[in-house]
Amino acid sequence: MRPLTPRRIAWVCAGLFGVLFVACVISLRLGAYPISVRDIVTTLFQGAIGRWDDIPGGLKSIVWEIRLPRIMLGILVGASLSTAGAGFQALLRNPLADPYVLGVSSGAALGAIVSLIVAPHAAGAIQVAAFIGAAGTIAAVYFLGRRGGQLDSATLLLAGIVAASFLSAIIMFLMTTLSGRDLRGMAFWLMGDLASQPSVNSAWLYLLLLIGAGSIYTTSSDLNLILTGEQEARHLGVNVNRVKLVVYVAASMLTGLAVSVSGAIGYVGLLVPHLMRMMFGTDYRLLIPTSALGGAILIVVADTVARTAVAPTELPVGAMTALVGAPVFIYLMRRRVR
Repeated sequence: MRPLTPRRIAWVCAGLFGVLFVACVISLRLGAYPISVRDIVTTLFQGAIGRWDDIPGGLKSIVWEIRLPRIMLGILVGASLSTAGAGFQALLRNPLADPYVLGVSSGAALGAIVSLIVAPHAAGAIQVAAFIGAAGTIAAVYFLGRRGGQLDSATLLLAGIVAASFLSAIIMFLMTTLSGRDLRGMAFWLMGDLASQPSVNSAWLYLLLLIGAGSIYTTSSDLNLILTGEQEARHLGVNVNRVKLVVYVAASMLTGLAVSVSGAIGYVGLLVPHLMRMMFGTDYRLLIPTSALGGAILIVVADTVARTAVAPTELPVGAMTALVGAPVFIYLMRRRVR
């Protein structure tokens, strides 16, 4: 196997970024109103330099106000979930761990439902309440997962499963109190939805993504050692407890960020890190950035299919990722067994 160098990391990430760029162009082009690549390039260029009056009204609305914000949100959600998935799989030393295994998505969903009941017409209430619910679940599971003053992976996993089960029961109870329209909207949101843009400035959301992903990346060399065994890593000078805490908080924050703006989109955080390991190896210095780019590509492609497969009706993005992710994961699992 070739040694991992900064040059190789840069080339691999550049290649994946090129795939992401192509996926974005295809997503901008396809839809109920198809747009040529030339019109897309012209519209983006004129908007970037501030010549809005030269853009036809229809193209301006479709590209800059509908499709491009949706693509950017998909990139944010995909990168957050896949990076969090890679972090949780290292933290729990379990290849089946995903961003939702510790109950963060259930906490976010509970916060969203409470906001619909308490303040159904408040702008941005769902996103804020969902993030608060996710943060509360993160804190509760963290304190439940401590054992002997240290963060124990097995205890943390059990605490997350119990918290997710308890919160899901509360969600089912509260959903019976919603009206018909709110109930349908919440059910659609729980399956993953990128149609509703968050009221928070996207720059702040991307800043949180950079902080969370960057925090996990700073522990990448230590994670490589921890995967060989916690005791061996301690002997090599790794502060295992600090690494666990950083990865847990950062991955949970990324999960809460993604769920608060898009709902629960499954299989991204579980499947993408597996695919990246197969393609580029298990070194976390490369796995984390490639997982982020791979998750962004997957969500952009899945959202494009979701809004064009049965147009003008839109399918939930989470349904598309589950339809593709479940068979692919079964294949990978059977392949590994063989």
